[in-house]
Amino acid sequence: MDGPEPSSFEPTAAEGGRKIIHIDMDAFYASVEQRDDPSLRGKPVAVGGTRERGVVAAASYEARRFGVRSAMASGLARRLCPDLLFVRPRFEVYREVSRQIHEIFAEFTDLIEPLSLDEAYLDVTSNHQGAATATEVARMIRARIKAETGLTASAGVSYNKFIAKLASDHNKPDGLCVVRPDQGLAFLAPLAVGRFHGVGPVTAARMEKLGIHTGADLRRCSREFLAQQFGKSGDYFYLAARAIDHRPVRPDRVRKSIGSENTFFHDLFAHDDLAAALRESSDTVARHAARTGKAGRTVSIKLRYADFRTLTRARTLPAPVSDADSLYRTALELLAPLEPVEQGVRLLGVTLSNLGEGEEELSVTAEQLALALEWA
Repeated sequence: MDGPEPSSFEPTAAEGGRKIIHIDMDAFYASVEQRDDPSLRGKPVAVGGTRERGVVAAASYEARRFGVRSAMASGLARRLCPDLLFVRPRFEVYREVSRQIHEIFAEFTDLIEPLSLDEAYLDVTSNHQGAATATEVARMIRARIKAETGLTASAGVSYNKFIAKLASDHNKPDGLCVVRPDQGLAFLAPLAVGRFHGVGPVTAARMEKLGIHTGADLRRCSREFLAQQFGKSGDYFYLAARAIDHRPVRPDRVRKSIGSENTFFHDLFAHDDLAAALRESSDTVARHAARTGKAGRTVSIKLRYADFRTLTRARTLPAPVSDADSLYRTALELLAPLEPVEQGVRLLGVTLSNLGEGEEELSVTAEQLALALEWA
C-alpha cells in the first residue's frame, strides 16, 4: 500500500491537543500557467509532455472535468479532451512560487513538513501570530497566498495529519474544511474507503468484496480480521478508521524515494494478476512523481511470497524517469526472471529512487529509454 507505516499510527500517547493544517495548492502547476498567461484562463490546460508518449504532470480543473489527470499519457489526455492545451513545465517558476508560499508558512510556525512543491503539513498548536485557533491561522495563510501569488489554496484543519489531509480535499478548489476532535469519527464514517490515503483501486475493490464500502464499514472490522485480510496494512486501516494518527509534523523530512505496494486478499500466481498489481503501483508512484516534479533513475520491485520470504530487484536506468509507462515496463522486466512463481505472492510493490528534479525530467519518455509500451 502507499501510505503511512502502520506503526506510526499506533496510539502510544495522548493526542496532546495538536492543531494540524494541511495546505494543498489547487491544480498548482496548471494554475501558475493560467496566472501567467491570461489566454489560458478558463480553458482546459495540461502541463507536461506534448508528444503522444509524454505524460501529464498537472491538469487544470477545466481539463479534469474531461477525465484528464496527472500521470496520464499525453495521447490519452488529448483523446479525452480534444481541445486540451499543453504547456511545457517550468519547474524553476514552480519552485520560486513554492518558496514564496513556504515563506508565508514560516511567518506562522517553524513546524512545516513539505510533501511536495504544492503541499505541506503545518503544526500550529502554537503559532507566531498569536491567533486563537488553527482555523483562523488557515484563513490567514490562504488569504496571504492569494494576495501574494494570485493562486488559491485549500486547507484541512484537524487534530492529526491523517484527517487534515482528507479534509483539505473535501471542499476543493479554494476550500477550507475543519474537523474538530469530537467530529473525527463522524467525518470518516460516510467517506468511501477509496478516499482513504493508502487505499488504491485494487485494495478498495477487495474491501468492497468484503462488504467494506465506507469508513463506518471499516471501523466495524476487528483488528484481527483486517490483519488477516491485509497483512501489516490491516493495522493502518484499523487505526485510520478510528481517526487515530499520532505522527508528528517533521520539519526535517526528506523524501529519498517514492514507493507503492499492495498486500493481497488472496495470494497471486497468474501473470496477469501480478502485472495488474504492478500497473496500479506504477500509476500511484507516477502520480506522486508528477506532482512533486521528481524523477528517478532507479526502479525497484518488492515481492513477498506466502511464506513471507521477501525479494527485491532493482535496475538503474540511463536517464531519469517519472511516467507510469516507464515504471511499469521496467517493473515487468524485473518480475520476469521470478516467474512463474512457485508460491503465491502476498505483497508486490514498485519504488522509484535515486531521485532528482529539473525541467527535463517529466519530458523523458518511455520511447527514449527503449521501454515503449502502448497505452490501452
